[in-house]
Amino acid sequence: MKKLKQSVKLLDYCQENSSDRIVPKPAVLRSLGWNGVHLELHQQPTFATDEHYHTMHVLACGLIGSSKMNAPGMRSLDDKQSRERRSVGDIAVIPAGIAHRCSWDAPAQFMVLALEPILLQHIGQDWVNPDQIELLPRFMNESDLFIQSIFSTLKGEAEIGGMGSHLLVDSLKTALAVHLLRSYCVTRPKLSSYTNGLPQTKLTLVKDYINDHLHQDLKLDEIAAIAQISPYHFLRLFKQSMGITPHQYILQCRLNQAKHLLQYSELSIVEIATRTGFCDQSHLTRCFKRMIGATPKQLLQLRSVANNVL
Repeated sequence: MKKLKQSVKLLDYCQENSSDRIVPKPAVLRSLGWNGVHLELHQQPTFATDEHYHTMHVLACGLIGSSKMNAPGMRSLDDKQSRERRSVGDIAVIPAGIAHRCSWDAPAQFMVLALEPILLQHIGQDWVNPDQIELLPRFMNESDLFIQSIFSTLKGEAEIGGMGSHLLVDSLKTALAVHLLRSYCVTRPKLSSYTNGLPQTKLTLVKDYINDHLHQDLKLDEIAAIAQISPYHFLRLFKQSMGITPHQYILQCRLNQAKHLLQYSELSIVEIATRTGFCDQSHLTRCFKRMIGATPKQLLQLRSVANNVL
């Protein structure tokens, strides 16, 4: 087993390539530019880390979608040590500021997700004193389907990215923060339930803003500010009003606008992709095919046939 010689007292995922200091090989995938959250995918040989601390809350997960079971090993959390099973999808929770070290008995595939503590304080401030928000450590012996789904979706975003990525990541990190508050905190706040959705005036303002800015990379914080509520409340109330999430609604609006331009303008597919907020033509084509059942090129061909008949 390779024991890393360099002792790392403090690990900050906001710093570039920070985890390279505690693992033998660099991460094979890293997120870029996600505010307050950072994802990495690792494929590592047998190794052991020195004791270190994190500035962010860190979740570790057995690689979802892999046929290989992850290697068992030891983990120490806040001076408590346990041997872990580390099956695919098992989750470890490593709160910020606690002493941590781990070892792997065989080559392993896993992901880590780091979350700024301020995010939990911001989301939970309506229900509990922010000073009382304390995340509970958890060894990698049990799965959590909700966190697994967050890992899986964020992994896809880190691989693809593009327009709309920030909004989806913001939505996912907000949902993750709420889940951690509910399930992994010493003091668990009783979160309010809402049944009436957004007031119609605010919903209209939000929808108008979205449609006026489809060509931009819309962010959850910006849209929630239009409604003058927190991102968490906005997500819940918007879905109650519209039946879909803001991310789904924006994608729907972009596809509708793209379809209109394909039918009634002389713009190229590349120009339409840019005007409707897709990162490129292939991104538009993928979404178009999945949601509408035909590609933009096929729609243009149908329009051409119809024009010739007329």
